[in-house]
Amino acid sequence: MTALSTPGTIRSRRGIMFVDRMMRAARPFGVAIGYLWVTLIYIPIVWLAVMSVSSRPLTGVPYPLSLEWYDSLFSGDLRWLPPLERSLILGIIVSVLCMIAATMVGRVLPQLRRRGGLLAAFLAPLFVPALVTGVSMFMFYRALIGLKLGDWSLILAHFVWAFPFALLAMLVVSSRFDIRMSEAASDLGATNWQRFWQIEVPLLRPGIIASGFFGFLLSFNELPLSIYMRAGQMTLPLHLWAESTAHQSSIPLIYGMSTLVTFVSIIIVVVALRLLFFRKEQQ
Repeated sequence: MTALSTPGTIRSRRGIMFVDRMMRAARPFGVAIGYLWVTLIYIPIVWLAVMSVSSRPLTGVPYPLSLEWYDSLFSGDLRWLPPLERSLILGIIVSVLCMIAATMVGRVLPQLRRRGGLLAAFLAPLFVPALVTGVSMFMFYRALIGLKLGDWSLILAHFVWAFPFALLAMLVVSSRFDIRMSEAASDLGATNWQRFWQIEVPLLRPGIIASGFFGFLLSFNELPLSIYMRAGQMTLPLHLWAESTAHQSSIPLIYGMSTLVTFVSIIIVVVALRLLFFRKEQQ
């Protein structure tokens, strides 16, 4: 009997085969669980879109179909336009800040030897509930320091929330950056600015653009932090939240507006992920 056919080896093979059969048997169950979670996520979104074209959305009945709520949205009460304008401006500012900050931090962080603690500090806002962050920032800036809240506080709060996501998007790209290319350019006489602009920026561009998309999207849809850090300013999520809790006749307009915001948000996410992953793979 050879070493390959010893009793211990035979038992090991049987164990491996048993585990393999169990994994194959559990695979359909895992796939079913995955489909279930995806269904739970997207059913409310699909239901919202269906109700936006129903003439009686408050009843939950999709029939009869009608576009009257979209017509009222653009031809009736336009109180949502100023909040939309403010949300767009805040989103653009936060997007630019995220691109700049994520580029500055993301290109340096992978090169540090002891970067675990610093990375954890940058990603800490992901693990703190938004309500806790909003209350703490309000108490610090308004109650303790005595600063008057305004657009600047909304920008700060949105940036604190969006920057970790922007940094993660940048790290996906910068972690693959070959520092030897920058060193070679330096050996050829390139200045620090030339190395950054001509070598690093083209390679980091997918991460920069993706971080900007995520910064804009997270700022545009932010609600909990905005509740505490505003000073009378009304963003679009705040307007939708106020309308939905007012129990007024304008509630059906929320269906159409929320559907449009969701549709645009999905497009932004798809574009950002495509730039972040597919374009990087092509390079």
